[in-house]
Amino acid sequence: MSTDRNYLTPPEAVPLRLEVAGLGARLGAQMTDILLTLLAAVCVVILLSLLGATSPRALQAIVILLFFLIRVPYYVLAELAWNGQTLGKRLMGIRVVSHDGGSLQVHAIVLRNMVKEAEVFLPATLVLMLDADSPVFSLLALLWVAGTLIVPLRDRYNRRLGDLMAGTHVVFLPKPVLLPDLSARAPSHDRFPFLPHQLDHYGAYELQTLEKLLRAQAHGSPDHQAATRDDIVQRIRRKIGYADPVPPADSQAFLQAFYNAQRAHLEQRQLFGDRRADKFHASGETSE
Repeated sequence: MSTDRNYLTPPEAVPLRLEVAGLGARLGAQMTDILLTLLAAVCVVILLSLLGATSPRALQAIVILLFFLIRVPYYVLAELAWNGQTLGKRLMGIRVVSHDGGSLQVHAIVLRNMVKEAEVFLPATLVLMLDADSPVFSLLALLWVAGTLIVPLRDRYNRRLGDLMAGTHVVFLPKPVLLPDLSARAPSHDRFPFLPHQLDHYGAYELQTLEKLLRAQAHGSPDHQAATRDDIVQRIRRKIGYADPVPPADSQAFLQAFYNAQRAHLEQRQLFGDRRADKFHASGETSE
């Protein structure tokens, strides 16, 4: 993955420049996730209190324990389920991606979130429990907090220790962008809707071939190329299982709509590390 200070460019067939998430966005996502998990822990404690299953003196310890037991699986499972996003990250429009442009691995997600315990939550707990009778421990806690804050400030991609160890980056979600001349002519998705499983049949090679066809159609004779265009439409319909008929007069509009949807779909998959080179990517087919 090639990089500059503010962007990451994964080695995909359709390049994407991924803007590195700023510290403000990451802090906002972190605070949102902390509030959500802390609220969940408090709700459980309130329920236990109402049921008489705990004593007032043990409430603080129970809250801290529940906060830990809810927080750790929350971060890991959320990023696994939502491809590198927690609720806080979704709200801020950021996500975790792999440094090498590949798939985001389970061990990377687990590692970066376990290291977060040592980076963020352990020192924060120590600071909250500062004791004037133990100045040495208080000083060590403050130094640890300062050190963990300095790392992302000094790193050119705002990576914390967990990201450095797991080989991950946090980036803003990219907005799919089509070539101006093609996207300007692309019809509404409402007219020719495509489902995700229908867009999984083709890869970047077919997308590039379709782009060449659309450009040729824009500058060639419509009557001369109508038969070829209609044949391609029928091939695509059979391949993806598109049941609605496409009249010959709408074949150009159908191809432009399919190009629009297919490219946006591929750009999203490539962000998640799924490199679809062509239509044989997933199944080992050798012919259509």
